[in-house]
Amino acid sequence: MIDKNLTIKEIIETYPETVDVFSSKGLRGLDNKMILKKVGKYTLEEILDKKGIDVDAFITLLEDATQDLTSADVTLKDMSNSESKIKVIGLLPCPVRIPILEQINKFDVNHIDFDLQAASMGLDHLKEEILAADKEEQLASVYISAGFDLFFDERLMERFTRKGTFKDFANIEFNKDFNNSDIDLKDPNGNYSMISVVPAVFLVNKNHLDGKPMPKTWKDILNPIYKGMLSLPVSDFDLFNAILIHIHKEFGMEGVSMLRENLAASLHPAQMVKGEKGVVPAISIMPYFFTRMAAPGSPLVAVWPEDGAIVSPIFMLTKASEEAEIKAVNEIMLSKEMGEILSHQGLFPSVNKEVDNNLEGKPFKFVGWDYINNNDIGHIIETCLEEFNKGV
Repeated sequence: MIDKNLTIKEIIETYPETVDVFSSKGLRGLDNKMILKKVGKYTLEEILDKKGIDVDAFITLLEDATQDLTSADVTLKDMSNSESKIKVIGLLPCPVRIPILEQINKFDVNHIDFDLQAASMGLDHLKEEILAADKEEQLASVYISAGFDLFFDERLMERFTRKGTFKDFANIEFNKDFNNSDIDLKDPNGNYSMISVVPAVFLVNKNHLDGKPMPKTWKDILNPIYKGMLSLPVSDFDLFNAILIHIHKEFGMEGVSMLRENLAASLHPAQMVKGEKGVVPAISIMPYFFTRMAAPGSPLVAVWPEDGAIVSPIFMLTKASEEAEIKAVNEIMLSKEMGEILSHQGLFPSVNKEVDNNLEGKPFKFVGWDYINNNDIGHIIETCLEEFNKGV
């Protein structure tokens, strides 16, 4: 258990895997004995207070780092069953991965092989497996991941979805938080299930707006007055790609170009609260979860876009041919308990109607099933990335 009264030296020596977390906040070089000796005497609370970072939120990040290398591996090992016919593969958002694995372990899942890695691991290994597969039998029973590119790329999962390989067995009534005219999460074709969403919001540093107005919408974000003032979660591939898709849908490739022109830095969400290498962005686009790191009284203000937070849905694909076998997976992943973990611990609003997402009517932006079904999403992401990366 990491406590705010522990010194930096005590934390690093006990949990060396936290070095990268400190580095993301501008405290680099703690793996160097001389630097650690110099700053190691300060408590965690003292260091974070100087930087205006919320202590509790930062401790959560530190503990996520330690658990990912310890209890997470044990949890996965306990659930692993290489002889099982039912295989669940995918990625989970880092802030909720451990609680989700612990919740799964409360059920009788000895007949199911779970392989749920941290989203920070990236999709490459999954993409390679799917690219190599040429028949349904080579695929897992269930896939879980946020974002669009894995599931809707014509070269990847989409070629199997078109053949009816997967079916949405959830048959649930969606949470009232998603009942507005701009968002309908239910797949009309009955292929994809959805567990929750990762919302993208703005975190604005009032001290660096230089007299410019507070942005309130996604159109505002593209305004040239914010040139060189924007930070984007480029390393958070799922969310970044979702943002690109939405910008392209509403504003075309010109919108993607304008987004690039306003870029000040490409930072991980955990770095956005405090700029790296002297870059302190005025406006950071990030997952709603990371707005917790803005300490009370700091110049950082979380802004939920008036036209809706762009969402990267957490999808689940289940094989149509294995309905009876994967019933338990559906019941676990779509349960109220799982929804509360996602919503309350990760700020990833759950689709479960019994979960209180504490959103008070905040709107969302979902690109929509008509757009998904009538476009090659993989190609759109690819071309948007090409445009965005010009000169970056």
